[in-house]
Amino acid sequence: MSAANATKDHIRSWFFGTAPGEWVSMGVYTEGSPYGITDDLIFSFPVKCNNFEWEIVKGLNINDFSKEKINKTMQELIEER
Repeated sequence: MSAANATKDHIRSWFFGTAPGEWVSMGVYTEGSPYGITDDLIFSFPVKCNNFEWEIVKGLNINDFSKEKINKTMQELIEER
């Protein structure tokens, strides 16, 4: 059910868009190393959606604890690939 609920939320955000100034977390394809994430992965990022398009929100501050967890997750995904 959890995966189905996440899929529903993704589609809703993509279809209806996000409110101005707001963003959602969405698993999207990485390109251009946003937040230091290796290219060619599906990774959760803060995104804005509008007109069936998504864009990664850039420039958010990430504390050291979160960076450590993000890097660990990225390494696990690279190893699984």
